[in-house]
Amino acid sequence: MILVFGETGQLARELARLAPEARKTSDLPEARFLGRAQADFTDPASCVAQVGEADAVIIAAAHTGVDKAESEEALAETVNATTSGAIARACAEKGIPLVYVSTDYVFDGSGTAPRTPQDPTAPLGAYGRTKLKGEQAVAAAAGPHVILRTSWVVSAHGANFVKTMLRLGAEREVLRVVADQVGGPTPAADLAAACLAAVQGLQKGAPSGIHHFAGTPDVSWADFAREIFAQANLPCRVEDITTADYPTPARRPANSRLDCSAFEAVFGVKRPDWRVSLTAILKELGAA
Repeated sequence: MILVFGETGQLARELARLAPEARKTSDLPEARFLGRAQADFTDPASCVAQVGEADAVIIAAAHTGVDKAESEEALAETVNATTSGAIARACAEKGIPLVYVSTDYVFDGSGTAPRTPQDPTAPLGAYGRTKLKGEQAVAAAAGPHVILRTSWVVSAHGANFVKTMLRLGAEREVLRVVADQVGGPTPAADLAAACLAAVQGLQKGAPSGIHHFAGTPDVSWADFAREIFAQANLPCRVEDITTADYPTPARRPANSRLDCSAFEAVFGVKRPDWRVSLTAILKELGAA
């Protein structure tokens, strides 16, 4: 059994959709999904108790409110680091492979070069700090694991940039969007496939470590919005603005580019073209 912590988030929902199909063409075990009722991430013991005899574990649950984390960092640390670390230790004791999904926010966003898994980390805010602590706790547990950093996750579910742009684009003629932050939008469906590939790789003896996985090509938020409007046939015009023009409680990395070559080399999964996946997301939303 693949035990997935998370049930209603973007990644968990795509894993629930993909896992049964993946089993038809692989030796992956059945997946079981745990929501807050079964595993409350503010209570590490309740989560550890669920690990049992799982064949593998994916931590798809997280405190992902980037701005909210600035005012509730203790809660974010409990969810993203303390509980995840406790699960990692429980997995390590039994040799259970673990996939922990992390974020580009562990970096400071400087420069323009894609960040490699080995590059120095320097989070700009609480969310990044707590996810980095989660990474460190998972690595310290020393069980078989993959820490999978990703960026700009989107899908037809939950709150994300695609759904926000569709709503605002239908309401306005012009939308001002940040153009000096660049990264790789990552469809949750493709991220789910990457997580399952990591599980299979670990089960077959792939080495533990940190990897990056994000969509391609890298793009600014403003150009991402333009592609959304183009595919959705919305006439809304995008006006470029700077990060300084749109202040938020948490600082965002200007450079969210991720070098994903190591993940492809080890697990055989290429970066997905987010423009293709965007078409599928819009169709699911009835917006294309």
